[in-house]
Amino acid sequence: MAGAVTSLEGLLDQRRLWKGRATPRISGQQPTGHAALDAVLPSGGWPASALSELLLPAHGCGELQLLWPSLARLTASGERVVLVGPPHVPYAPAWQAAGVELRHLSVIAAEGKDALWAAEQCLRSGSCGAVLCWPMHADDKALRRLQVAAENGQTLAFACRPQAAAVNASPAALRLMIELQPPQWRVLKCRGGVAPAAPIACDRAG
Repeated sequence: MAGAVTSLEGLLDQRRLWKGRATPRISGQQPTGHAALDAVLPSGGWPASALSELLLPAHGCGELQLLWPSLARLTASGERVVLVGPPHVPYAPAWQAAGVELRHLSVIAAEGKDALWAAEQCLRSGSCGAVLCWPMHADDKALRRLQVAAENGQTLAFACRPQAAAVNASPAALRLMIELQPPQWRVLKCRGGVAPAAPIACDRAG
């Protein structure tokens, strides 16, 4: 994974990362890779060019299993995926086994406000397919900046936050809670539709 670790300055160096797209990225359907979840989301998957908030009972409770199918799809198409301030060092063999191409995966070590700033810059750059961050303490203003940056950069943004944050309002286009007993996903908010009342059983297909 050492080769995947990069500085923010290096990541945003357009001469190295810019793919030279002839046309802007089209904000089309972004399937999650989980059929039951896609079936209840208004867009048929992750909201494109927007912030999705994943509310967790604890780190490592299934958020990567939820995201890996999408991240594998993005890296397979040559898109850059950036992890900003992950709570643990990513275990490269597990990411590879999930189908993620490590040459398109970057990790930025940052905490607190620095991590939020780095995530925002990566999103705005337009050079990433998805940006994941783990802000423990983020107010409405900080989350709104991530949402706007995702729109401007036409990038998928994911913020993994504590479950306790569910009591607060959020500008995220999608809020999804991961529950453990039983393992299931609960949609709290989804742009463009009404959140389903029933939870969705987790699948391990991804």
